[in-house]
Formats: sequence, structure tokens, C-alpha cells
Amino acid sequence: MKIFFLAILSYLIGSLPTAYLITKKIKGEDIRKFGSGNIGATNAARVLGIKMGLIVALVDILKGYFAVILIQLILPQQTPLYIIFLLALIVIIGHNFSVFLNFSGGKGVATTIGIVMNIFPMGFLILTVIWFLITIITRYVSLASMMAAVSLVFSSYFLKESSAYFYFMVILAIGVIFTHRENIARLLHGTENRMKWPPNKNRGDLNEK
Repeated sequence: MKIFFLAILSYLIGSLPTAYLITKKIKGEDIRKFGSGNIGATNAARVLGIKMGLIVALVDILKGYFAVILIQLILPQQTPLYIIFLLALIVIIGHNFSVFLNFSGGKGVATTIGIVMNIFPMGFLILTVIWFLITIITRYVSLASMMAAVSLVFSSYFLKESSAYFYFMVILAIGVIFTHRENIARLLHGTENRMKWPPNKNRGDLNEK
């Protein structure tokens, strides 16, 4: 019963649509009608400004981080890792397929980062460095997100003794790549949007798709 309860709770935590709620509060608009149409931090930064994008990213990261803490607090200490990982995965599923948005959502990168920050701190540090480097060099946030996710596979293989970490990181990486499949097509065709640098810190307007 605890696992069933936590599965529902994990999904609901992940389902909280941060960018959607913030945009509704500030502008009274549906963020899905603007920019890329995504409810992630990158689109929030694009249509609301870098400050709001950072707030969205932080909240989505904390969703994953504290969801895992809650899971670990409620479940017994001897709970197998694969159950904790499965429940963490449900948090990401909730973000990507939110019940509050008719089962649409974001791409799960920030929430994934929050989960990794909790269960694999060294992997999180490596991921963060790779994300920033690729973003600064290429200005493709999507490419940086995918490469950072792939880095988890290698870091877990070399730094973690338990194979459960490796397999979970493989699943996370596949999930991030899958949600970026449209970005991959645009990257291959040279039509992917680059992050403007320096970013417009106080944009505060909404642009149509």
C-alpha cells in the first residue's frame, strides 16, 4: 500500500506544471500558446525572461529532489533500490504527462536533474559542467540537455558499484533523448533555435509560436 500511495503521490508531484502556473499568474496566458509551446524552463525564459525561466527551472528541479526525499522517508531503509528508482521515474512521467494539462507536459530535464542531484551527486556535478559547457559553446540547450543526460550513463558506470544506478541512468538518458526527438530533427536540419547570448533578462513579453 505504501508503494501504491507513493506512486500516486510521485505522479502528482511531478504533474505540477510550474511554467504553466507561473505564466497564468503573471500574464493570464497559457504558455503552451507561445514560444516552443513547451512548459519547461527554456520556453519560460524565452517568453517571460531569464529570471522567470530560472525560477521555473529551480522549482522543477526541487520537485524531483524533494520527491525522492519523501520516497526515502516513507519507505523502509531496506527497500530495494529499483523500487525507489521506479517511483522517481514516475515523478518524471508526471512532469511529462501532467494530469493537470490533459496528459501533456514538459521534457523532464529539470526534474531529472533534481532526482540525480539527490541519488547521484557526483553524476549531477558532471552533468552540470557538461550542460553549461555545451550550452555556452553551441548555444543549443536541447543538445546540451541530451549530452548531459548521456553523461550520466558513463559516470554511473565508472563511479557507482551498483549496476542498478547504471541501468536507471540509461533509462533517464533514453527518456531525455526521446522527449527531444523533435529537437533532434531540427538539429539535423539546422533549424533548431539557439539560445541568445547574453540573454534578455527582462523580456517579460509573450511571442506567438
